[in-house]
Amino acid sequence: MSRCSALLSQSNPDRAWLITGGAGFIGSHLVETLLRHDQRVTVLDNFVTGHRHNLDAALTAAGTGTGTGTGTAAGTAAGTGGDKAPLLTIIEGDLTDPDTCRRACEGATHVLHLAALGSVPLSIEQPLTNHQVNVSGMVHLLQAAREAGVRRLVYSSSSAVYGDAPGLPKTESMPPAPLSPYAASKWIDEIYAAIWQRCYRLETVGLRYFNVFGPRQDPAGAYAAVIPAWVDAMIHGRTVTIHGDGSQTRDFCYVGNVVEANLLAALSPNPDIPGAVCNVATGGRITLLDLFAALRDALLRHRPGTDIPPPVHGPPRSGDILHSQADITLARDLLGYTPAIDLAEGLDRSMQFYLGG
Repeated sequence: MSRCSALLSQSNPDRAWLITGGAGFIGSHLVETLLRHDQRVTVLDNFVTGHRHNLDAALTAAGTGTGTGTGTAAGTAAGTGGDKAPLLTIIEGDLTDPDTCRRACEGATHVLHLAALGSVPLSIEQPLTNHQVNVSGMVHLLQAAREAGVRRLVYSSSSAVYGDAPGLPKTESMPPAPLSPYAASKWIDEIYAAIWQRCYRLETVGLRYFNVFGPRQDPAGAYAAVIPAWVDAMIHGRTVTIHGDGSQTRDFCYVGNVVEANLLAALSPNPDIPGAVCNVATGGRITLLDLFAALRDALLRHRPGTDIPPPVHGPPRSGDILHSQADITLARDLLGYTPAIDLAEGLDRSMQFYLGG
């Protein structure tokens, strides 16, 4: 049994979770894991980028039938599909409404905050919306969690806060150097979290994600993450566009590792955890050209003979960083975090998902 599973298995009948963005890619994997351990979960999502089918998949994978309960910002109703669906409550609402945040936090002991406008290019196009969702929404949630007596709030930050600051791997002691409104909003979230802990004694933990990927990550749209977008293009015979020369490097992290980090951050009893901000990644890096080759090889293993056109190159995207790699020492020492799924295994699992296997 993993350390995370051991913590979840400890009897604690009053434990109740709020997951913002729970219908999204990462959030639905957290919902699935918590339901597997018979935890009570409330999801707050506006379903702009999240999907109800992700919650159906989470319920099914947790050992249920299909179907989810629904609720509104004015009240919630328990789910009705499968043996664990009554553990799941869904509130359709928005972080930008303080009253919705208050209702969602009622009764919660732990909050996992994943809801965000999560695109660098979109944040450059819509900086005011980015701030409203990522910063104002965070402040509304912090205050609601404080008022509700939440024990600990774990929030999603980003490797984007480092920008192109020199030196690899990135360590948490490096000064932030954001290159986009999205990156700036995540840095501001860290500042507000520290203030709510210092001034109001709300325990907070920040996790700086490095290029998370895995099943349920949406390949659609102009701002889709690179791995699902490229896999979708390869499967359907479309040409992949690499922005820049492809020498950029990234530290890709499988979603299962991120789930583990969130739950360790929420439950580990180490007194040094509250107030921490930790990198969550695998600690390696790969060029985009090598990533294309790895995805091509993975697809050909599962579907031999697929015609995969060579990639073409487009101009670099504004706000993108050149190189990214995490030092995960702090997460290992504080949280007990060790990424169990490496890049190769993660890509293989993801490919099976996108192929419907």
